[in-house]
Amino acid sequence: MKLTKLVTLAAAASIAAGAAQARDEIRIVGSSTVFPFSTAVAEQFGKTTDFNTPVVESTGSGGGLKLFCAGVGEEHPDITNASRRMKASEFEECQANGVTEVVESIVGYDGIVVANAISGPSFSITREQLVTALAEQGPKPMMWNEVDPSLPATKIEVLGPPPSSGTRDAFEELVMEEGCEGAGIECEGISIREDGVYVDAGENDNLIVSKLEANPNALGVFGFSFLDQNSDKIKGANVDGVEPTFENIAGGEYPVSRSLYYYIKAAHVGVVPGIQEYAMEFASEAAAGEEGYLVDKGLIPLQEEAFEANADAVANLTPMTGNEWD
Repeated sequence: MKLTKLVTLAAAASIAAGAAQARDEIRIVGSSTVFPFSTAVAEQFGKTTDFNTPVVESTGSGGGLKLFCAGVGEEHPDITNASRRMKASEFEECQANGVTEVVESIVGYDGIVVANAISGPSFSITREQLVTALAEQGPKPMMWNEVDPSLPATKIEVLGPPPSSGTRDAFEELVMEEGCEGAGIECEGISIREDGVYVDAGENDNLIVSKLEANPNALGVFGFSFLDQNSDKIKGANVDGVEPTFENIAGGEYPVSRSLYYYIKAAHVGVVPGIQEYAMEFASEAAAGEEGYLVDKGLIPLQEEAFEANADAVANLTPMTGNEWD
């Protein structure tokens, strides 16, 4: 397929002198949830092509998008990963800073799980119960059995991502906002408690897993892939009666699921070597297809029509228009 070239001569000239000489490897920032998938693609890309292995940093979705949208030039990243869609305000910030050609790619799907150590009590919990336990506007119980007698008589302690994380954004939307009505709590302005019951555990989801092993009564909030890769150490709670499995997330039954993304800075394509080639590897059947190597790491692949549309957008570097939020 012939590739559509979106890099203007002016944009290319503005970074060619610095980027091409100072940096010959792709720089990727963003989501800790997308990080293991992006890293796997980067390693495969480095092994099977003549390009250098891309450098991938886990900065959180919000932090990555801030870095990505800060400008064009070798000091700015080429790609950012996100465990939620870019916000309209972030797109506008990109435009204001000269990042005018942004290409969106959907990696696949992921579930947000609530999990604890295998040695800890088993949980079957509803979103309404999670809201009751965690909402700043609620009754602020300290024990799970105070939320509901059917839950364990253990202290409420939830380790989760910080506000800069796309996983935190998605948890607030899919759990706190959608579960607040059933919990009998005022939904407007609902927020997570800040009295130590919810512990901001940073952007390192592997660190949350290790902390859960050390404290079997604590729960952790993170992407399904970390549960899938650590099933010998942790177990996922049923949410609204649905087990967090690959099949249930792929089939749409699991209620706390979302799409994963990465964004390409088209002005850097053709200047920093290998950007589009890396993106096409990420969007390939071998990587993100139903039998791809990313599925082994817990990625839930796109369905066929969406997969083909995404591959086409990457191949043609189709830019976002600003109408995606209409």
